Amino acid sequence: MSETLSRGARVAVLACACTGLIFDGIELGLMPVASLSVSRSLLGDAYTPELGGVWFARFTAALMLGAAIGGILLGNLGDRVGRTRAMGISILFYSIFALAGGWVRSQEEMLAMRFLVGLGVGGMWPNGMALVAECWSEGSRPVVSGVMSAGLNFGILLLSQLARFLPITSDSWRWLFFLGGIPAVLGVVVLLFLPESPRWLASQQGARQAPPALRELFTSTLLPTTLTAMLVAAIPLVAAWSAGKWMIPWADHVASPTDPGYKATTQGWWALGATLGSFTGAQLVRWLGRRRSYLLISLGALSSTVAMFQLSAPLEPSFHLLVFLQGFLATLFFGWLAVFLPAFFPERIRASGAGLAFNVGRFATAAGVFTAGSLFTTFAGSYARIGTICGLIYGLGLVATWLLPAEPVSAAQGSAAPG
Repeated sequence: MSETLSRGARVAVLACACTGLIFDGIELGLMPVASLSVSRSLLGDAYTPELGGVWFARFTAALMLGAAIGGILLGNLGDRVGRTRAMGISILFYSIFALAGGWVRSQEEMLAMRFLVGLGVGGMWPNGMALVAECWSEGSRPVVSGVMSAGLNFGILLLSQLARFLPITSDSWRWLFFLGGIPAVLGVVVLLFLPESPRWLASQQGARQAPPALRELFTSTLLPTTLTAMLVAAIPLVAAWSAGKWMIPWADHVASPTDPGYKATTQGWWALGATLGSFTGAQLVRWLGRRRSYLLISLGALSSTVAMFQLSAPLEPSFHLLVFLQGFLATLFFGWLAVFLPAFFPERIRASGAGLAFNVGRFATAAGVFTAGSLFTTFAGSYARIGTICGLIYGLGLVATWLLPAEPVSAAQGSAAPG
């Protein structure tokens, strides 16, 4: 069906979706690098290092909870009103509420803004991925899916480089949220000018079916597929946010008295590895097959995360090398998911299925990060201990591998249960 769009239109779709994910990545990378500065500013004399860690977990949990709800609701909206409209609405959501974060006066207000930003962040992924998957040919899907996944982490990389030259401190952090309002322009462009998926249009005009409901994903035909997709998406999400993201506040805590830009440099090394890893992950599916690639990625993410927290520490010479390696290996998952999830579900409910599978993991992530925040206090503020223990979640991927279908599932086979 991709031939019904001109090459220029397909490039425009890819460019807008990728740019939307770049800004999505900026939102995901914003609080890890700014959280302690925001808390120092808004808490004032009440701030302690342990309390800063707890609020980092709360901000992260709020974003993940919003992303989970937004991914499911706005993913379903994409099946009802079109991928392009839902994507434009998602971009406007995360832009407007990111901008509002620049005017907050309390931690609770910031918590609410991060939840609202999360709604748009969650809706961008399933609609952008479904739109690109349906506008480009099957043969080009690993490459364009890799580009899309790399875009998300490239946004984090851009943010880290900006923060190196404009350090984020307790006296200077609001500009970062004002910057977050810029993507609203892209949201308007998407709504007014970007073409719709020809496959989605054909499904609406040809089948004359009622708009898909989320309950269709839990029918006897699709239920095994839906549950498997939820599990393999949840493992890397929960592990990434409850374990790996602690490296940034850890770097901030250790190095900020002598080098305020060290946390941004740390995030930059991670994002560079993640950008390369998320693109490579989409190719691994083609090179090694679904099961073998997922198994090897799980093993690599587990070992690199434990090594980062146990074999090094901020300001040590080996730390940024291990951060880069962890970023590369752990984000291979997301390039893998970019190819896997959209193709796993039938076209008429593809955005809903991908959104639900990806974002149920974010519900679990919100709970996992909140629990990690409590454990952080229990462990007397030890970033190394909390990162290591939560990093063991990657080991569940070694078991989940055997629930995956042995062969790639095409769009035509999307309703088949894994075997």
